[in-house]
Amino acid sequence: MTTTRRVVIAVFTDVDLLDVTGPAEVFALANRETGGRAGYQVQLAGPAAGVITTSAGIRLVADLSFAEVDGVLDTLLVPGAVDMPPEGPVARIDPDIVAWLKTTAPLTRRVASVCVGAHLLAAAGLLDGKTATTHWTTAAQLATDHPAVTVDPDPIFVRCGNVWTGAGISACMDLALALVAEDLGEDIALAVARQLVMYLKRQGGQSQFSVPLSRPPATRRDIDELRMFIADHLDGDLSAAALAAHMCLSERHFARVFRQETGTTPAAYVEAARVEAARRLLESTDQPLDRIATACGLGSVETLHRALRKQIGTTPAAYRRRFRTAG
Repeated sequence: MTTTRRVVIAVFTDVDLLDVTGPAEVFALANRETGGRAGYQVQLAGPAAGVITTSAGIRLVADLSFAEVDGVLDTLLVPGAVDMPPEGPVARIDPDIVAWLKTTAPLTRRVASVCVGAHLLAAAGLLDGKTATTHWTTAAQLATDHPAVTVDPDPIFVRCGNVWTGAGISACMDLALALVAEDLGEDIALAVARQLVMYLKRQGGQSQFSVPLSRPPATRRDIDELRMFIADHLDGDLSAAALAAHMCLSERHFARVFRQETGTTPAAYVEAARVEAARRLLESTDQPLDRIATACGLGSVETLHRALRKQIGTTPAAYRRRFRTAG
């Protein structure tokens, strides 16, 4: 006997296209790999039934309105949308969607957010007291807006009871594969992953795909100039004392100004810059690890290993295998 698993994916104006179509494709392939026994029935629900324009400009058709979603659901999947002010992405919170989630979630076996959809779950109170993740660019917003939520910006997805949260955009596929594995076992999930030419479980977290140095411009021009100086002199002396001397400031005053402008310490910033440079060399060259460590100012292969494990949760060799781009 086939079990019916009713999956409703929320859609609305400017929703990320892949966050909708990616999981839907995973569930469809699970049906195919099991000869239909998986029983996934995917529906799109929006503020009203009909056409929805996604952030990619491609239109989707909602099968039914939020008000028409009734009965018990197996899975409720909630993507998100962002606004783009000059200071960077901000997760959009629609009070009507939040109100719908408050009434619909209790009738659902499990609830999952994709990317910035976590902000909608949090606004509905569904993440209070739980650990959650979201896209790395809005993790700070989630933590600030919802102090009752423990925000971990690195995992590809997090499960807390029957509530799942996924990281940025393509992580919707990883999350959907995990849901399939929970329902049908890892063998079926692996078969789906193979069809998608995906890893069933990625190594490391989403920090390995983000740009750790992506910060808004400093209000002080000299700090922005110092950032460029650091990027151009990674193999030099970039200690706090040396950088303070370069800025003609006392070390204490420099440390205070730098943290105020960048949100981090000089040492942490320099290490992140060196790891970023090492990543680029691992991706694009065949240079041996000792040469990369020297070029990036990390000094030794041991230090390179330690810094990559700390920053992105993997080893230089594993990172190179996954992301090597040069011929």
